[in-house]
Amino acid sequence: MESRHEPESLSAPQLAAMRRSMAGGRMALSRRGLLRAGGAGALAAGGLGALSGCGIPPAGRTGADSAADDHSAEEKRVAFSNWTEYMDETKGGRRPTLEEFRRRTGITVKYTEDINDNVEFFGKIKPQLAAGQDTGRDLICVTDWLAARMIRLGWVQTLDAAHLPHAYTNLAAEFRDPDWDPGRAHSYPWTGIPAVIAYNKKATGGRSVTSVSQLLEDPRLKGRVGLLTEMRDTVGLTLLDMGKRPESVTADDFGAAIARLQKASDRGQIRRFTGNDYTGDLTRGDLAACMAWAGDLIQLQADNPEIEFAIPDAGYMTATDNLLIPAGARHKKNAERLIDYYYEPKVAAKIAAYINYVCPVDGVRAELAKIDKELADNPLILPDEEMAAKSHAFRSLSSTEETAFEDAFAKLTGA
Repeated sequence: MESRHEPESLSAPQLAAMRRSMAGGRMALSRRGLLRAGGAGALAAGGLGALSGCGIPPAGRTGADSAADDHSAEEKRVAFSNWTEYMDETKGGRRPTLEEFRRRTGITVKYTEDINDNVEFFGKIKPQLAAGQDTGRDLICVTDWLAARMIRLGWVQTLDAAHLPHAYTNLAAEFRDPDWDPGRAHSYPWTGIPAVIAYNKKATGGRSVTSVSQLLEDPRLKGRVGLLTEMRDTVGLTLLDMGKRPESVTADDFGAAIARLQKASDRGQIRRFTGNDYTGDLTRGDLAACMAWAGDLIQLQADNPEIEFAIPDAGYMTATDNLLIPAGARHKKNAERLIDYYYEPKVAAKIAAYINYVCPVDGVRAELAKIDKELADNPLILPDEEMAAKSHAFRSLSSTEETAFEDAFAKLTGA
């Protein structure tokens, strides 16, 4: 792991990877808006530049030391920044779960959908965090790699377990102990984002595609295979197929996976590396099979019965979007109460029914079934025990490793 005092500048390969992600990857568009949107998400002026200039200054405080004076008792409010379409909403624009939280606790939530991608959002709040100032936000939701970076910098407050009884009890086992936040001392997952295999039955002639080996080697799929532009998902799935664990990947393991992918690319097996734009190609049958994100598939299957998904026997990759309390936040206890509220199964079920990604809350199945039995039975939202056991996460990388890995992946994809 890196020293907390190491400057956090981004290398050219890292910046290229983030541009790929914003152009077509998980960071490009809002979570539920992926299929409805017509183009890639825009990067606000200064977003990427804020990260690529002189680098992020070294952290001056640990997460435990970065707590501000808590004004929760006298100021019954909390400011929550989230991704668009990541909260239940009625056609009239109401937010039922947020309204219920206010009725129950007397705490008003200022809810803002101002996270369009991780890089842009971090560019917004970095200056205040670096200066030890309040960002104006008590709770944020960012993807695991950025959560890890913020924790490492000391720009996140340590959570008080006494304020999180439901979260502590109901957090699903597979999310409990990421290497970047052991024991979830600073974060709780909002949702999981699985990367699995998808295929169009019509395009495959009715054949199932259930492994990365088929994607990379089956001659009947030649030229009609899509892989993801997200390095951790594509390489992670390939490592699993090779019998390697992404949680403990070595440089040699990574190199072997890249060599295997390069061989398939040189043979013409891979049509292209894609972000979320694989959805159109898969629906049309231009891609017969591809790596895919689970939330997309639930929506795709609703419109096209030819679309199927497979969980490889070797396992699948999961990333997370995570709730954090930034350093300097004025209403820490109120934010912790809001986190805990969303770990009540009845409340969590309403979120799962709306956003269609993996719910990290144990005990939610019965409540979700009351809303929609098909969703409650869908393993892409509520993995059963067997599927959960196949979930893997890419280990945290040092800056040096990330530069080397992203550079090799960029050369493979032609980015």
